[in-house]
Formats: sequence, C-alpha cells, structure tokens
Amino acid sequence: MLGPVILAASRSDRMRRLVSAAPVTKPVVDRFIPGETVDQIVPIVRDLTDQGLELTMDVVGEDITTPAQAEAARDAYLELIDRLKPLDLGTRAEMSVKLSMFGQALEGGHELALANVRPVVEAAAEIGTTVTLDAEDHTTLDSMFAIHEELRKDFPQTGCVIQAYLFRTEADARRLADSGSRVRLVKGAYKEPAEVAYQQRHEIDKAYVRILRTLMEGEGYPMIGSHDPRLISIGQELARTAGRKLDEYEFQMLYGIRGDEHLRLAAEGHRMRVYTAYGTDWYGYFMRRLAEKPANLRFFARSMVSKG
Repeated sequence: MLGPVILAASRSDRMRRLVSAAPVTKPVVDRFIPGETVDQIVPIVRDLTDQGLELTMDVVGEDITTPAQAEAARDAYLELIDRLKPLDLGTRAEMSVKLSMFGQALEGGHELALANVRPVVEAAAEIGTTVTLDAEDHTTLDSMFAIHEELRKDFPQTGCVIQAYLFRTEADARRLADSGSRVRLVKGAYKEPAEVAYQQRHEIDKAYVRILRTLMEGEGYPMIGSHDPRLISIGQELARTAGRKLDEYEFQMLYGIRGDEHLRLAAEGHRMRVYTAYGTDWYGYFMRRLAEKPANLRFFARSMVSKG
C-alpha cells in the first residue's frame, strides 16, 4: 500500500526538499491549499461563504522546535481572527488547530500548548465563532483531550476530532457524546501501528459507522468528516433515525476535493463546512492528502507527467 510510504515521506527532510523544488508541485498544492498568506485567504473565505458554504480554517505547520515558533503560530491565528472580524461570519468560519503547532511536543508541552491555544479560543469567541482541536498521532491524544476538557470549562463550544481507525475511539466517542461536545469524526491520516489501530479499510469503515451512530444518538454535535459517498449517505440516514434536524449536525470536507458535492449538500439544506488550509509550511499537510486517497496521488502523478 502506498499510503504508509507517503506518510513516511512526509517526515523526510530529503523528500521535502525534492517535492518542494519540483516545478509541478505548486500548481498541485494550490488545489488543496489556496493561499500562503492571510491576504490571499480572505477572498477565498468570502467566495465560499457567498456560495452557502461554511469553513474551518487551518494555518498549516507542525514542525515546531522552539517556544518562539509556537508563539508565532498562535499569533498567526490571532491575525486570522482579526481579519475575519469585519466579515461578521460568526460560526460560518471557525478555526482548526493542531496542538503540535502550539508547542505540545516541547518540554512542558502540555502546559505550553494550553497557554498558547487559549488566547486563540478566547479571540474566536469574541467574534462569535469557535475552535476545533485536530487529532494527531495516538501518542498526543491524552494531552489533546485534557486540553479540550479544560477549554470547555469556559468555552463549551470548543470542538475536537476523533479518528475511526484507532481502537480507543469508540470509548472516546461515548464519553464525548455524553458530555455534549462538538466532535468531528474522520477516518485518520497518520501511520499508526497495528497494536493501536485498524489497518484494513473495511475495518475502519465499519468502525466509522459504529462511532457515528454513537455520536448521532448522543447529546453532542456530530461533524461528519468524510468524502466517501457511502459514508455520507449512511450519515444522513443515521441523523434521520436519531431525529436530528439539519442544523444539528454537519458535513466537513477538504478544500479541493469533491467541490461539486460541497455545493450539492449545501443546496439540500445541510451545513457543509470546508476545511481550508493556508500558509507556507504546507508539506506535511499536502503529503497526508496524497496518502489518504489514491485519487489524490493519481492527480499528482498525472500532473507531473503532463508538465514534466
């Protein structure tokens, strides 16, 4: 399977240099990451919301090695929030954050990440929106969930992400559903060992459905993070069975993937949120998009052949 190979490449400095230097790379990256600066991304926000879509904004970058870099990541989100304020979008534009960007892996990382992310959550609340904590590899999750629980004491709308391929996630979903949390469910995009995660696609899909049923039947707000047509249909059916109204759950998909489906779901009255990343440190994010779905890799390969 190519997925694990690509994920390994996402950690390679040599591959980073090769991919970044390839002339074909930028046009393909632009499919998934529509801008590098906040000035470039604000018109994208306007365009998508004008089409009836909602957004969750991600400033890309994960390789944080110093507290100063973590503070810079915090400040980048604060700048984004400041620029969104005049648009008066409320929850139609929220933020997604990876705690690794806020210093989670550094010495004293749990406390550092909490201290850096809290001002972002506070600023988001001031403009009427919220923040979702992205899930990363399994070794970081206890810290992420603890920070999520702490933030929800003052900002109960703070969301988090869970990953269907991890064995632990069914128990996490029950806990979060009971607490009324906003929860995005995704399949998972990190290379995880067989001791902690399902390895076969059919096992992951079955786990996804079980977990989504738990979220739909619970007290929280489910966010269906998938491009899979079958899982989208199942999600709609589970919502109907649970008696949920259209504004009591939402779909989330990545910018650049299945754009027609984004518009179709929005036209049917669903809340459809587009995960929109921007920034200069795009390599890790881009490589995971290639690893998640063979069609993404084929798209990249075709581009290299056609432009090579």
